[in-house]
Amino acid sequence: MEEIQRNPTKNYPILVVDDNRLQRTILEAGLKAAGYEVVAAENGKEGLDVFRKGYYPIVMTDWVMPEMNGLELCRAIRSDDSGRYTYIILLTSQDSKNDIIAGLEAGADEYLIKPAHQAELVSRLKTAKRILELEISQQRYIEEIKNLSLIDPVTGVFNRRYMDEHILQEIKRAYRYERSLSVILVSITQFRDIIVAHGHYSGDVVLKQCADCLGESIRKDVDWLARYGEDSFMVVLAETDMAGGMIVAKRLRLRIASLGIRIHDKEVRISASFGVAGFTASQQKLGMTADVLIENADRCLTKAQEEDGETIKGVQIG
Repeated sequence: MEEIQRNPTKNYPILVVDDNRLQRTILEAGLKAAGYEVVAAENGKEGLDVFRKGYYPIVMTDWVMPEMNGLELCRAIRSDDSGRYTYIILLTSQDSKNDIIAGLEAGADEYLIKPAHQAELVSRLKTAKRILELEISQQRYIEEIKNLSLIDPVTGVFNRRYMDEHILQEIKRAYRYERSLSVILVSITQFRDIIVAHGHYSGDVVLKQCADCLGESIRKDVDWLARYGEDSFMVVLAETDMAGGMIVAKRLRLRIASLGIRIHDKEVRISASFGVAGFTASQQKLGMTADVLIENADRCLTKAQEEDGETIKGVQIG
């Protein structure tokens, strides 16, 4: 959804659809005089094509038109799945209750009897703006709630739900562009010992500082980080093969080892084990799954933990 910042003084662009050139020209002039940006179309079919190519929060359409009439255009716009709300004003010379009901049931928000009086036109557009502002605020609120549901409350990074939903998208993207993809599983070595010695709150402190450290050490808006388990994280590295993932893992290990975490006025040093798995789409048949990628990284992590608890193991799949 294309976001428009909330601004009560903003005049949104309007798409005008009318097959009558004279009435279309008069309406355009009135809208421009009121400070609106206007794009015009000669019929419903053309209007729908213009609508789908741009962003028009307000559409004003005539009822009776060739090829696609106003009611059909309303229905087509309402069936659009872009997630953005459009305020539709139906222009009509038919003012019977049945006609008005038919227009509203087709998806129109409002109607105007032609020819529209300028003061009435401006008043109806003010109503349209208020409705659009409410819709935008609601969408923003819904998006904020959705984002919160994908964030781990302790660390502030993505949670397991986000990881499960988005790792598959990363795999598909790797195949689409024939690129590499790797994941790193990071497990904090002394996590349970710290909890035993200092309490559960200390565990939250360690997790938060580790998450901050990992997040600051990867590429912003390219790679991403999620909490994987009680004491572990997953780093997803786009366009990076296993060899590249190993280099990143070595850097992350040094960064974590350099952390001095203060718990109850005592400095606690930690370390981590790493399991890396990657594949290159151009060398791998279509069939890589999130389960296969994560299972390989998990096996490497287990080997690393069995050796000395502070090492890195990796595998290139395929």
